[in-house]
Amino acid sequence: MKTGGVIGLGGIGGGVAQCLQRSGQLSAIFDVREEAAERVPCAPPMSATPKDLAAASDCVLIAVLNGEQTIDVLSGPDGVLAAGKPGQTVILLSTISMSDLETSQKLCADAGVTLIDCGVTNGPKSGENGLICLAGGSEVDMAKAKPIFDGFAGQVIHMGGPGTGMAAKIARNTTFFGCIRAGYEGAVIARNYGVDLNQLRMALAGDPNAGGGLEGALSMEIRPDPEGDAQETGVRNYFKGLMIKDLEVAIEEAAKFGVRLPMIELIRENADSTSGLEYRKGQPLD
Repeated sequence: MKTGGVIGLGGIGGGVAQCLQRSGQLSAIFDVREEAAERVPCAPPMSATPKDLAAASDCVLIAVLNGEQTIDVLSGPDGVLAAGKPGQTVILLSTISMSDLETSQKLCADAGVTLIDCGVTNGPKSGENGLICLAGGSEVDMAKAKPIFDGFAGQVIHMGGPGTGMAAKIARNTTFFGCIRAGYEGAVIARNYGVDLNQLRMALAGDPNAGGGLEGALSMEIRPDPEGDAQETGVRNYFKGLMIKDLEVAIEEAAKFGVRLPMIELIRENADSTSGLEYRKGQPLD
C-alpha cells in the first residue's frame, strides 16, 4: 500500500491527512505549528523536519500557503529532497506562481523526484474525500500516484503534462473570483429592492439538467452579516486574503504574455466589498 506524508495541516492539508489516516495510508505529518496535529486524530507523531517526513513516506503531499514556503520545505538540509529518495513522488496541493513551480520542478528533477502539480478545489470537503484535483503530470507519473489520490480525492482531472495542473488552477481562480464579484454587484440591486437572496440563488441555479447555473456567485452574499460577528468577519477576512493572493498570481502570469486582466485588477482593488466586508443595503456601490 502506498503511504503519504502531509506537510501543512491547514484547511486543505489537514483534511487530506484525515482522509489518508482513515484509509490507512498516512505515514507522517509536519507543520510548523505543533497544535496543528490536533486536526488529525490518531495521526503519527509530528515529524521533526520535512526531511524526516519524506524518509518515512512513499509520497509527500505539500499543502503550504505559497511558493516561498513550498521551496523552503523542498530544499535545504532539512527539506524533503534531503531525504535522498530518487523515484519518490511529491504532490503539490498549494496554489503558487508558475515561476515558483518551475523552481520547484527543477529542485525535484535534480534530486530524481517526480513533482505532480495539483491545484485543488472544494476545500471545505477536504476531510470528506471531497477534493477536486486539477493535476499536471505524465500518464506514467499519474498512474504511479493513483493509490494516493484514491486515498484522499473525490475527483482527479488530469489536465495534461507537468505545469498544466497549476495553470488550470490559476485559470479557475480567475474565473471563480470574477463570478464572486458579479454576485456582489447583482446583490446590490437585489438587496435594495427587497429580493430574497436565497430565492435569487435558486433563480441563478437554472435547470441542473442543462449544465447547472451561477448560484455559486452568491456564495459570499448569502453568508451571515459580518457586522458585530467576529467569527464571520474572520471567515471573510480569510477569504479576502486568499483571494488577493490568488488574483495577484493570475495578474503576474498574464503579464508574462503582455496581457492585462482589468477585471481581476478591479476585484483586487475592491477586495473588501467583494468579500462582503463592505456594503449593506442602502449604501452606494463602490
